[in-house]
Amino acid sequence: MTPTYHELLTSATVSAVHLEMRDVYTVESEQQRIQAWRDGHRWDPADRASWWRPWLDLIVETVGRGVDVRRARVVSEPVSEYIRYSHSYAFTNVAAGERLRWLPRRRASDLALPGNDFWLVDGRLVLWNHFDGDGRPTGVEVTEDPAAAKLCASAFEAVWERGVDHEDYRPA
Repeated sequence: MTPTYHELLTSATVSAVHLEMRDVYTVESEQQRIQAWRDGHRWDPADRASWWRPWLDLIVETVGRGVDVRRARVVSEPVSEYIRYSHSYAFTNVAAGERLRWLPRRRASDLALPGNDFWLVDGRLVLWNHFDGDGRPTGVEVTEDPAAAKLCASAFEAVWERGVDHEDYRPA
């Protein structure tokens, strides 16, 4: 049975890292927020109640247990509309305790990266995220294969080392 994201993060004891490498994600639950963003709506960092959501509660709880939660995003520049949108609200993830870095794709050319986005939990469990060509989720796959975990750990750390902290990254 494939764990939910909640179960995945609840099971973490040391670390949970997430590598995202797509320029567009077409997730149904985001469509209304993306349209509001297109229409000019921006979340006010001071009005936490307006943007706090269950995912952020999960991050707070996970980080509160001492788990290091990090996300790295490899992005093409100039960035896509989706990445501009995503960057504009990513402060919410940081406010919840997630650490976030951005790496322009041109600076990742010599890195060995897996073919899919993933979560790596405690350096041993990989949850691959699969998408179709338009960025719609098509499913997940879980493995505890040591070689896959090693590849993901190495790839994530390479991206993390070169990445720009969220506070300093300005989408081009």
